[in-house]
Amino acid sequence: MSTNGTPGPDDGAGAPGTGRTTYLLVDGENIDATLGTSILGRRPHPEERPRWDRLLAFTADAWGQPVRGLFFLNASSGLPMSFVQALKAIGYVPVPLSGSAEEKVVDIAIQRTLRALLERADDVMLVSHDGDFLDDVAPLLDRGRRVGVMAFAEFRNSGFTPLEARGLQSFDLEYDVRAFTAPLPRIRIIPIEEFDPAQFLL
Repeated sequence: MSTNGTPGPDDGAGAPGTGRTTYLLVDGENIDATLGTSILGRRPHPEERPRWDRLLAFTADAWGQPVRGLFFLNASSGLPMSFVQALKAIGYVPVPLSGSAEEKVVDIAIQRTLRALLERADDVMLVSHDGDFLDDVAPLLDRGRRVGVMAFAEFRNSGFTPLEARGLQSFDLEYDVRAFTAPLPRIRIIPIEEFDPAQFLL
């Protein structure tokens, strides 16, 4: 379950039959960097990375509507064809980007996509910890869209937290989405309603 609850069947927005789509926007570079630098302390092995198909399945199940997954890649140094083909095989649309070394091409592309989605009656699930997206996420909430953020909760930019009062839903990649095949070496922040002392008593 999300940290601030998942809408029930009577919430209306994005319910089956409304014709809405959820756009799953994946900042893979950000997730990989956070996993490697902040959690593992080294470059992740392939088996330690998220099962990207589980993000698609979780999003479809959570909001009960079709999902279009856009996976943004920095391809300035070349296209990782095997990874791109794997993404396509599980249902993503790869978005390879290039630019100068000074340009955060993935961030720029996701920001433009969030702004473009303001003109559409669709919902958004953002996969990133990055505070660079805050200014583009907030207007979507004001338009009555369902907006979610998938990330490692303890490393997500703190600016997302106040947006939960405006409807932002937060999902932990490991504990909610179950995107990993083995437990990660994290110290979990436990919501008080989930605290079970028996887990700590020998």
